[in-house]
Amino acid sequence: MKIACLSGKGGAGKTLVAVNLAAAAGKATYIDCDVEEPNGRLFWKPQEVKEKVVSTLLPEFDSKKCTGCKKCVEFCRFHALMYVKEKPMVFSEVCHSCGGCKMVCPEGAITEKPKEIGHLELGVSGNIRVVTGVLNPGEASGVPVIREALQHGTEELVIIDCPPGSACSVMESVMEADFCVMVVEPTAFGFHNFQMVYELVTLLGKNCGVVINKQEEVYQPLEDFCIEKQIPVLARIPYDKEIAAQAAEGEIVSYKNDNIRDVFREVLQKIGGAL
Repeated sequence: MKIACLSGKGGAGKTLVAVNLAAAAGKATYIDCDVEEPNGRLFWKPQEVKEKVVSTLLPEFDSKKCTGCKKCVEFCRFHALMYVKEKPMVFSEVCHSCGGCKMVCPEGAITEKPKEIGHLELGVSGNIRVVTGVLNPGEASGVPVIREALQHGTEELVIIDCPPGSACSVMESVMEADFCVMVVEPTAFGFHNFQMVYELVTLLGKNCGVVINKQEEVYQPLEDFCIEKQIPVLARIPYDKEIAAQAAEGEIVSYKNDNIRDVFREVLQKIGGAL
C-alpha cells in the first residue's frame, strides 16, 4: 500500500503526519519527495546512508552536422530550443529531456549528455527504510528526482511525504498512491489551500481523507466542506505545546507519546478499511 501525505501549504504538519504514520506502522518505507527542502531525515536520523546521483539528459549539437533546418526547434513544445546566429541554443531550465529533438533531427546532429540535478540518500532507521530526494540548488524542476525516489518504494507499506501545494511535483508524487492523506490547518488560509489539494486528488481519482492538525477549536467552513464532499476526517491532532516541542527537537512523537501513537495507528486502520 502506498499512502501519500500532502498539504496545500508549508507548515501544516505534513511531514509530522508522514513520519509518524511510518513510525506507528513499525515497518515501512518512508520516501521524502519534498526535494527542495527535505526534512524527514531530521526526524529519522538514518544510518548506513548511501548516495545515488540523479541526472537528466540534455541535447548537445554537433555544429559540423547541423544544417539549421530548425526541425528540432519546431518540435519542442516546451520552447527549450532556439536558433540564434546560425547556432542552436538550449534552455536547460525548461528542457524536459524527452529526447524528441534527437529523434526528429534529419542529420543526426544531436546527442544527449547527462546533467546532474540532485541525488538520493538511502538509509535505514530501525525497521524504516528512509529514501530522501535532494534537488540541487537552482534547478527548475524536481520531478526527475521524485521519480527516481519513488522507484525505491518496494515495501508492503510506503509512506510518501509530498511537496506542499498542488503543482506538477505534487502530482508526480501522488500518481501511484493508493490513498491520499490531506493535512490541513483549521484556519481560513489553510482551508483555502486545502481545497486546491482536494481538487487535484479528486481529478486523479484517489481515495482520500483529512487529518486536521493544530486544532484549538472547530473551523466550521472546513467541517462543512468535509461533510458536503464526504471526506472522512481521519484524525484531529490538538495544538499542543508538548507535541510542538518534541517535533522542534527532531523527535518522532509516536515514540514519545503513546496517545499520539495510537492516533496514527487508528489512521492506518481507517485507511485500510477505506481501501
